[in-house]
Amino acid sequence: MPAAATAPRLILDYVYDHEAAHPERVYLTQPVGGGRVVDYTWGQVVDQARRMAAHLQSLGLPRGARVAILSKNCAHFVMAELAIWIGGYTTVAIFPTETAETVGYVLRHSEASALFVGKLDTWPQQQPGVPAGLPCIALPLAPPTPFPTWDAIVGRTAPLPGRPARAPDELAMLIYTSGSTGTPKGAMSRFDAFTRAAEGFQRFTRERERGVDEGRVLSYLPLAHSMERSCMEGSTLVDGRTRVFFAESLDTFVQDLQRARPTLFLSVPRLWLKFQQGVFAKMPPKKLDRLLAVPILGGIVRKKVLKGLGLDSVVAAFSGSAPLPPELIRWYRRLGLQLLEGYGMTEDNSYSHCSDEVHSEPGYVGRPLPGVEVRLSPEGEVLIKSPGQFAGYYKQPELTAASFTEDGFFRTGDLGERRADGMLKITGRAKELFKTAKGKYVAPAPIENLLNTHPMVELSMVSGVGHPAAYAIVVPAEDLRPRLAEPAVRAQVQREMEALLDSVNAQLPDYERLQMIVVARQPWTIENGCLTPTMKIKRAGIEKAVAGDVERWYAAGQRVVWA
Repeated sequence: MPAAATAPRLILDYVYDHEAAHPERVYLTQPVGGGRVVDYTWGQVVDQARRMAAHLQSLGLPRGARVAILSKNCAHFVMAELAIWIGGYTTVAIFPTETAETVGYVLRHSEASALFVGKLDTWPQQQPGVPAGLPCIALPLAPPTPFPTWDAIVGRTAPLPGRPARAPDELAMLIYTSGSTGTPKGAMSRFDAFTRAAEGFQRFTRERERGVDEGRVLSYLPLAHSMERSCMEGSTLVDGRTRVFFAESLDTFVQDLQRARPTLFLSVPRLWLKFQQGVFAKMPPKKLDRLLAVPILGGIVRKKVLKGLGLDSVVAAFSGSAPLPPELIRWYRRLGLQLLEGYGMTEDNSYSHCSDEVHSEPGYVGRPLPGVEVRLSPEGEVLIKSPGQFAGYYKQPELTAASFTEDGFFRTGDLGERRADGMLKITGRAKELFKTAKGKYVAPAPIENLLNTHPMVELSMVSGVGHPAAYAIVVPAEDLRPRLAEPAVRAQVQREMEALLDSVNAQLPDYERLQMIVVARQPWTIENGCLTPTMKIKRAGIEKAVAGDVERWYAAGQRVVWA
């Protein structure tokens, strides 16, 4: 009789193996203020998770019940997620910057049975969104609350023994989209899909870290987002050798980076741009280029710049979540940082495409990761079938059905081009295309990438529905904003924006050319509704905010308009 096939391992199998094999190895390092940190070993992490899992079971929750986490990244976010999984439940992570309205919507829509409240900056404003009577537990870094505390609960609760298992088709998590358009949708991710994505990222990152005994990462992008969940948390749970450091705050970010000295670093386009602008604030771009061109001195300057950014130990750096301007990639590579661009979605646990050392042409997001199938529809839409594929949208069967082709490929909504070697270029988002009065469609993302390469531009958005020509609104770089009232600075920005307008238009067909550049009055932030929690621009929010000014801008007839 043939031997039974061994079932593929799931994420908890890796966790239990690490607990048994190296319980004393440090896994998580949490800053607690004043430069102090607390280290948690694999043994401690899983022991605390087992104790909290036993407590959750004591609440009488049915298997598969949704348990929410509202917290910034911290060690106990990971422990809480493990507790939820070990106990037999499904995680619902909520972005820590969400409003009370969105917090309430996610908790109600997911039918959450309990909530972990963790490290937060605006809890008093968010608390009204929590339904009365919902059982809540305060994590160690939570703001003051009347809720039972994590430490008190684990201190009095015996750990669940053994290796409590989950089935491959059970839901590991509901990942609610960050809401760049409309109401957040709950993407259902099963244990098998999440594990396959985590394994894929672990293999990919380990290939980049050959010769590195202990990997180090800094976790600061929202863990409620698929990219950080799969690429950071998932891959380190599989790996067992990577140490995860957490950021304390925005003000201490540089010190947090210096503490972690990451070997792998994952970020998003807005932060890569801010890092660059921080360098330019200390050294003008032309001077830096001159120094980098000097053979021996250039090497010294490269090391100094990367050390100042806290990235001198990085063997591979990644960018995701939104398109990265090709010129920005080239700039980092001139510094000696191997910056690789990736592409993925919540709906495939972010496991889709990534550049590598051989296939890493700026402007392309790489080739399909192992196991991923991809093709383009006749309209140019990117269609993906991934080992990390989600199981559909929670409570939205019609939307789920409409999101897949008949043979199981997910309709990404992104427009793309593919080369013969499999390299993929994202050329825009189908829903972002808009028509000007000329009747021609304009794809804003590629134009925004051209604008964002300018050192005076932090972010940009291209719009102009129904107008004779498109326009761009730009947010000036952070170091410029306090000085825009100075006549000399304002005049310099005016000249630079006029030159930028000419440069960008020279690269565009006539129907996509910009009529003007509008210089925004205020920065775009998560708090003012112009950015998503993952720092992508919220087009609808920005367009709504400026709706009363657009006609005046066009009527002014100027090439550069000050909002």
